[in-house]
Amino acid sequence: MIQKEKVSEIVEKYLEGKKYELIDVRVSGDNEIQVEIDAYEGVDVDFCAELNQYIQSQLDREVEDYELEVGSVSLTAPFKTKMQYEKNVGHDVEVLGRDGKKYRGVLVEVNDADFSIDTEVMEAVEGKKKKQKVVKTLCFKYEEVKYTVYDLKI
Repeated sequence: MIQKEKVSEIVEKYLEGKKYELIDVRVSGDNEIQVEIDAYEGVDVDFCAELNQYIQSQLDREVEDYELEVGSVSLTAPFKTKMQYEKNVGHDVEVLGRDGKKYRGVLVEVNDADFSIDTEVMEAVEGKKKKQKVVKTLCFKYEEVKYTVYDLKI
């Protein structure tokens, strides 16, 4: 079986100095290889084709047959790297905390240890009888989150 680490090394070598980032490599037991890349400006299909050819030039089908797919990360896939968070600052996101609660809002800040979203909540406001919608900034440590995704529902 082709090793995930070997494919990751091949991809990382090719991406050195380029605007793209390796997000994930998956290798099934049947040697079906899936490589996901991303970039701040999006992923160009021609670049995926070039990377696909490069990977093929580094693997020997005579030694071990495989199936290879190179592409961009799905719009609905959870964020896996800090770059994906940074790329989506200003966009609507959905966050599922480890506590099982879902939060929706605009991604406003990304740091090495955490990220923040602005979300609308209903709160009692002094001098008002009814609760009012207010924007509240919520901060999440990455390890406190099951997933964060681009929110298509807002």
